[in-house]
Amino acid sequence: MRHPWIAALSLFGIGFYVAGAIILGVIGGRWLDTKYGTGSLWVIIGLIVGLLVAIYGSYLMLKPFLQNYWKDKGNK
Repeated sequence: MRHPWIAALSLFGIGFYVAGAIILGVIGGRWLDTKYGTGSLWVIIGLIVGLLVAIYGSYLMLKPFLQNYWKDKGNK
């Protein structure tokens, strides 16, 4: 079994990953909007892409925890 602190730090890192993906998407969209003068089109697209990346990355990071949970639940 992994040490509880390693699991806690892994879960803590998910928050930074989600925030970073969303912020980078919005910043990239804002940059494209100022470059092409498209209002807020690219900000919205960047936000959606950032959210999708955050959801998928969170799933990949949580997958080992979920697999262990279901494996342990099946043994009881």
